[in-house]
Amino acid sequence: MQFQNKKVLIVDKMHESIHAMLRELGLEADYRPEITVDEIFSVIGEYEILFVRSKISVDDKLLAHAPLLKVIGRAGAGIDQVDVEALRHRGIVLINAPEGNRDAVAEHAVGMLLSLFNKILLADAQVRQGVWDREGNRGLELCGKTVGIIGYGYMGQAFAQRLRGFDCRILAYDRVRSGFSDEWVEESTLDEICREADILSLHIPLTAENKGLVNLSYLNRFKKNIFIINTARGEILPLQDLRQALENGKVRGAALDVLENEKLQQLSPVQKENFDYLVNSDKVVFTPHVAGWTHESYVKINKALVEKLKNLMS
Repeated sequence: MQFQNKKVLIVDKMHESIHAMLRELGLEADYRPEITVDEIFSVIGEYEILFVRSKISVDDKLLAHAPLLKVIGRAGAGIDQVDVEALRHRGIVLINAPEGNRDAVAEHAVGMLLSLFNKILLADAQVRQGVWDREGNRGLELCGKTVGIIGYGYMGQAFAQRLRGFDCRILAYDRVRSGFSDEWVEESTLDEICREADILSLHIPLTAENKGLVNLSYLNRFKKNIFIINTARGEILPLQDLRQALENGKVRGAALDVLENEKLQQLSPVQKENFDYLVNSDKVVFTPHVAGWTHESYVKINKALVEKLKNLMS
């Protein structure tokens, strides 16, 4: 693939290493992280390559202003803000970078799980308040537990790899992949995971099919009362259903890096009620969508995108 315009429009913050990496390909970064959405619409027509994180949805409305566009680079893993069919219709190539933050997501998921199992946040808060409660903070061991992984792509595989040293039984289900069982991971059906798992970890993309997938009915299919980890997308796990599952004991604890509405000042009354319940529960651990947001992943995402762009140009 050849490009007449040697500039790559970058509309979100990326690690500064992107400049040198693109120059090695003979390209130049037009780095404009402060650009507004309206300004993107006014200039996008000049570019063949766009790198974006989450500032703007890549849809028909945007593409109508981008007749020269050949490549969209999503600086991250998720592509739920990209209309893939619209790109395909116009012959535009989409590249993303799940390789870039898979290690960060996997380590973060393990950290959240261990924090939940060992009541680390609760114990820390109590000690800071002068409370020394050993029995009330007795923890659980990850060793010997059965972990069910839904989605066995880059993130699911990296999480499974991190669990190997804990002597867990690891069951994994993927709707499109098969034949991946090995000495550590058992390829499983959803029914098998629902029957056997102590812990459920979500590693699936947000699609129309997956939105609201892990609702109360889904959670009630599990034979055991489970712990759940969500480092994927918040819309997959409705908070109202999670709240009900926590109230009835089907979910013993939840580690949430993502929420169905992450604009906490713009929650609907129902969302606010459910969020407040979770905030006041010592069975829930939160982080603000930072599972894949490490200093290392910031650079790795650049490397993955530029390597894929290089392959397109060869």
